Parts: sequence; C-alpha cells; structure tokens
Amino acid sequence: MAWNDRQTEKNRCFCQSLIHALHGLKTVVEEERNMRYHLFLGTSAIVLGFICHISKYEWLWLVCAIVLVLMAEMVNTAFEVLVDLVTNKTYHSLAKKIKDMSAGMVLLSACFALFVGMVIFLPKIIHVWIGS
Repeated sequence: MAWNDRQTEKNRCFCQSLIHALHGLKTVVEEERNMRYHLFLGTSAIVLGFICHISKYEWLWLVCAIVLVLMAEMVNTAFEVLVDLVTNKTYHSLAKKIKDMSAGMVLLSACFALFVGMVIFLPKIIHVWIGS
C-alpha cells in the first residue's frame, strides 16, 4: 500500500510512522500562523543563546521551554481540528470549552518559556547594559 493520507490500518514499519509524523509537522507549520510565530521566537531565543554563551544547563532549560511551547501548539491545533470535525464547524458550548482550554495550555507554556527566557537572558542583558 502506498503511504498516503488514505491509510486506515496501523503503520507497518517505523518509516511509515516517521513519514506521517513529518507530514504532521509540515502541516502545522504551513497551516498555523501561531506555530510560525512560536518557531520564529524559539529560533530567536536560540540565536540569543549563542550570542550570550549560555551554559549547558541554561541550554537545557531553553530548549525544553521551546519544545514545550511547540508541542502545546500542536496539541491545541489537533484539538481544534478534532472539534471542528466532530461539530462540523458549528458552535457548541462544549466545543468552545475544549478550544479555550487547549488555547490556555499554549498560553501557559508560552508564559513558562517567557519566564525561562527572562531568568536566563535578563541578567546577561543587564550586565552588558550596565557594563559591570
């Protein structure tokens, strides 16, 4: 069977799973504006990390925070698509709750990432700015 969008049975090999996962990543980047924002901000934080010569533990926190936000955005997108499928894109109060809660998950993860970024970068920026 060809590896396409019409597959209905379980993946037969790791390669099939990998192809589907990569397709999912590509889809969310192409179709979700907020995912592109998160990728831009995450990439900017990584560049800043190189500029500021952050420690390996700071790298771990930074990368974990970035990945958490990207994962939350993907789960949010998946919930939105699933809710739209089930409700046929019509309003339902429970559908709104699901979408709002999943958006809240993204907001929470983004706030955590902002906190991590501030803990890592603010002291370095202040040190350069003050010149101590």
